[in-house]
Amino acid sequence: MGKRPLVRRRGRGGKQFRAIKVGKIAAAKYPNFKLDEKHSGEIVDIVHEKGRDAPLAKVKFDNNLISFIPAPVGIAVGSTIQTGIGTPAIPKNILPLESIPDGTIICNIERNAGDGGKLIKAAGSSAVVFSHTTEGVSLKLPSGKFLTINQKCRAMIGTIAGSGRMEKPFLKAGNKAKYMKARGKLYPKVRGIAQAAVYHPHGGGRHQHIGRQSSVSRNTPPGRKVGIIAPRKTGRGRLKERR
Repeated sequence: MGKRPLVRRRGRGGKQFRAIKVGKIAAAKYPNFKLDEKHSGEIVDIVHEKGRDAPLAKVKFDNNLISFIPAPVGIAVGSTIQTGIGTPAIPKNILPLESIPDGTIICNIERNAGDGGKLIKAAGSSAVVFSHTTEGVSLKLPSGKFLTINQKCRAMIGTIAGSGRMEKPFLKAGNKAKYMKARGKLYPKVRGIAQAAVYHPHGGGRHQHIGRQSSVSRNTPPGRKVGIIAPRKTGRGRLKERR
């Protein structure tokens, strides 16, 4: 059987297919403080990290702990932020969701209590505290979807800075090409079923159909690892559940 050059090259895992680790400063997350502890911190610097669209605020807390947090709109070097239960719900402060009133705009939200912040960290993004329920706190995400999170999770009041990065025009074709190439959209992607059998596992045949099961094992070699990789459920399984 012939080997597929495109999928084999992608599956090899070269540098062009891996996330950049060079030039990173530190993990952008909250310090591991307890909720009943109240701390204040000073913004000592605003830095830019490679591969991140939003600026990072370097915060030095009152216990000399230094942390890097995605910078919200309105901060500056010398600004002060506060964290903990009982902290005023004003921009730049970090509070648990149970202490944030409904309708407040928040960012850098913890998905699980204590993880340091996993949601809403992109430049210009923010979510809204929709309601407090017995199951948790309901949030309205930028996509319009609603998500219920544990009320002990922390969030920052405000919006992530850097929303104007998309307003600058490309000015010339080279800049647009670099932007598209970085996102894998510079050239069109041909469907696997439209290719010849020697170039893609789904290729070959007279009809635009795979002709066999598209699920593959997680241990499948790169030349065959395309389609649905180790799926928990497929369409046929969901159809049985409906019945």
